[in-house]
Amino acid sequence: MLAAALIGAWLGLHIYGVYLHRWSAWSILVAPLCVAAQTWLSVGLFIVAHDAMHGSLAPGRPALNAVIGRFCLAIYAGFRFDRLKAAHFEHHRAPGTADDPDFHPDNPRAFGAWFLRFFRTYFGWGQMAIVTAYLVAALVVGARLPNLLAFWAAPALLSALQLFTFGTWLPHRSGDQPFADHHNARSSQFGDVLSLLTCFHFGRHHQHHEEPWRPWWRLKGQ
Repeated sequence: MLAAALIGAWLGLHIYGVYLHRWSAWSILVAPLCVAAQTWLSVGLFIVAHDAMHGSLAPGRPALNAVIGRFCLAIYAGFRFDRLKAAHFEHHRAPGTADDPDFHPDNPRAFGAWFLRFFRTYFGWGQMAIVTAYLVAALVVGARLPNLLAFWAAPALLSALQLFTFGTWLPHRSGDQPFADHHNARSSQFGDVLSLLTCFHFGRHHQHHEEPWRPWWRLKGQ
């Protein structure tokens, strides 16, 4: 039900923003709120797909997990579910090491270099082709380019930055204090509301590595 609500809200706001929104003095004030909401919902799409990778979205139903995960990643940015699932499992096998596709062993603290590597790892020519195809198709059926940039491209890029910051960099960056164990992860100390707003509790990352079968809404603060 939570996944359906997130997907439905994302689709509704996407259709409104890209195809129905008309710019005016009033709408310029509303647009940033819509972009912020769509950015957060885009993070939610990825978290739903992430739970599908671990089988916690629909326990005991791998085919349903795969279908929902593929759909979420496709509308998010044209990502391939099976490819991301394989990379994510590599991350769990060797977190915070040179074998971790989400880690930057040469710059374990540098935000910019790490994010650039992260972005290049997951956004390749295949995703670029899918994004371009959707852009052209949307323009053909009547979408306006400013709407696409504001309500589709911007939330996708901002949500990638948000996911990286709160779900990868903060949990796995090297710090002055050593990690607690081989998971090489730490959890945020945010309260429930801020934890939800930043990354759907994915910032409670050490717990996720200890219990990857636990869905996002059951990750508890420490």
